Amino acid sequence: MTAPSPDTDQREPGPVEAREFHRLARTSPGYRWWKPLLVALVGAAFYVAMLLLTLAVAALVGLFLPRLQAATTAFFTDPTIDLNDPCTLAGTLLSVILLLPALLLATRLVGARPVGMLSSVVLRIRWGWLLRCLGFAAAIYVAGYLVIFAAAAVQGQPVAPQFDTTQALVVLALVVLLVPLQAAAEEYLFRGYLMQSIGGWLRHPIFAIALPIPLFVIGHDYGLLGTIYVAAFAAVSGWLCWRTGGLEASIALHIVNNAAIFALGAFGLVDANSTDTGVLDLVISLAMMLVFAGIAVRAARRHNIERTGTAVPGAGAVAGLPDEPEQHDGHLLQHG
Repeated sequence: MTAPSPDTDQREPGPVEAREFHRLARTSPGYRWWKPLLVALVGAAFYVAMLLLTLAVAALVGLFLPRLQAATTAFFTDPTIDLNDPCTLAGTLLSVILLLPALLLATRLVGARPVGMLSSVVLRIRWGWLLRCLGFAAAIYVAGYLVIFAAAAVQGQPVAPQFDTTQALVVLALVVLLVPLQAAAEEYLFRGYLMQSIGGWLRHPIFAIALPIPLFVIGHDYGLLGTIYVAAFAAVSGWLCWRTGGLEASIALHIVNNAAIFALGAFGLVDANSTDTGVLDLVISLAMMLVFAGIAVRAARRHNIERTGTAVPGAGAVAGLPDEPEQHDGHLLQHG
């Protein structure tokens, strides 16, 4: 009688298990604990290569467009960045957008998990749900900024638009074209890749939600109050991904948040270059974010948005790790 191969999983097929978004990587038969680290290295190499290629193209085009050449030089030499300038805004957004193809290519090449797994528990972006969340966020942010402007007027500091029409329209076009990609890139990196990487190592969702927050904050050079908002934004976005089973709600929140700042900044209604905020503005901004989160989670329950994905039986054994059921201790993050 031939002895079974040690590489063969001899277990009988078990019941199909559903896992939450942060644990989704564990459903892939190709999962290994070290693959997320390899994805980071390969992705960084792809990103640097893409960034250098983009800079080379910009330098080449700059030979014929002195304005672009001057903006590219200022981007790397001037410590103050004017995000109301179309060239500077485009360069800043593109430098973030390149993170997305770098991450997706690295994930595909390494085979750490299906690329669609980064999007949601159904292995793709749920476009209808994303559009619904965009509508929620847009309505909330319109109301919130009206409150901010009204509060400024009551304090004797009414907002007075100041802008160059041509420049403002160009900035608006860039906001429409690039901000969705920029916001998606950050969400795929911090709430897709990082949450699922940490979730593959640590079971409780609080680790996957909380541990990426410092990295997200480091990427935003703000003052104290601005840092508080960025940290809260990261926490709420991670919680939304866990509660709704995907990136759609956090992407929608990120798109509307950034688009509002850049679009209003183009017309002089807010300071797009500000690195901090006032106490009242912080409170209203946090309220907008939390109201959106509450509405999105309630809508997800009402519309039966999937929170879990079906596991591949034996995926944990293939990875050499215990295939344990999902159990969360404590009451902080109980299913609602």
